[in-house]
Amino acid sequence: MLENFYAIFTVDGFISLITLTFLEIILGIDNIIFISIVSTKLPRAEQAKARAWGLSMALIFRIALLFSITWIIGLKEPFFYISTFGVTGKDIILLAGGVFLIVKTIMEIVEKINDRHTKDKEFAGLTLRSAILQIVFLDIIFSFDSILTAVGLVRNVLLMVLAVVIAMIAMLIFSEKVSDFINKHPTVKMLALAFLVMIGIVLVAEGLHFHIEKGYVYVALLFSLAVELLNMAYRSKTHKKQ
Repeated sequence: MLENFYAIFTVDGFISLITLTFLEIILGIDNIIFISIVSTKLPRAEQAKARAWGLSMALIFRIALLFSITWIIGLKEPFFYISTFGVTGKDIILLAGGVFLIVKTIMEIVEKINDRHTKDKEFAGLTLRSAILQIVFLDIIFSFDSILTAVGLVRNVLLMVLAVVIAMIAMLIFSEKVSDFINKHPTVKMLALAFLVMIGIVLVAEGLHFHIEKGYVYVALLFSLAVELLNMAYRSKTHKKQ
């Protein structure tokens, strides 16, 4: 344990920490978007609480998972077979999380398109506790990718825990800014919802053993966001002229 602690302060340990923290933040983009969308459905006074409590509880679960690496790696072994398809614990978790994310996000999109509820009804439909539980649940699902990525890069558990803590702090800071931005721009929120549907499909595909490179998904998101920002700048300039 002491060797793992001292290894953090070496040059290799520092480089590994920076690399792993960066990857954790990148892999947490979808999580930040989901947290932002869920929190915007709460009254303004409760949004910060939902983000803080949700991410704090998720951090505890993620650290617990890091100390259960052997168990997590074991989830890659088949529990049972359907014909020649070996169903692992990881597959079940990814499928459950993907289906939940797809269904919840599509319901949100349909509500936005049909404008079925007012703000008062929206606030009444989601409690602080249910928002926190949703944030924690999805974070646990997203944790498996980041933890398996961490295991592939380093073997120092303390270093992985430190990287996760730093990434979580960054997510907590950026989630508020993302939430405010989404609140101000409904078209960006629709883009974010579409991205979450895509992430849900990726999770389901991974659960069915169809590997999809997430880098392509993130590039598509950044490109779509860049186009939307250009549209917003164009609309703002046109509005000023009028």
